[in-house]
Amino acid sequence: IDFDHSDDAQLQIFGRLALAMGLSAGPRDRRLKLLRAQAAQGDMADIETWQPFATVWASKRDVSDGERVAAAEVSAQITTRFQILWSRSVADVSPRDRCECQGLTYDIVAVKELGRRDGFEITAAARIDLR
Repeated sequence: IDFDHSDDAQLQIFGRLALAMGLSAGPRDRRLKLLRAQAAQGDMADIETWQPFATVWASKRDVSDGERVAAAEVSAQITTRFQILWSRSVADVSPRDRCECQGLTYDIVAVKELGRRDGFEITAAARIDLR
């Protein structure tokens, strides 16, 4: 069965299924928008735009943060792990994609499959100084 994760009743069902499958990494209580690069024709050249291809419920866990100084510029970054349930709409999520959650845009660093079509753990990094 392939649900779109958009209904609260479906979220409750998914939560019970996730627990039964051993995917109890926390409540999937955040909306995660997955974005894919699309080539678009600009005035002078092709440009890359990021278009949503799925919006799903996810659990969110920040795993590290840090600051660094390079070329006289201070930047701050946060690394976050999201867990989502498998569906056809997210089956091909990869590090070539991006995601958005709570106003931050993250570059996907790694995608780990959880079980066999149970879910994915997405490790992503965002610059928090650009907020």
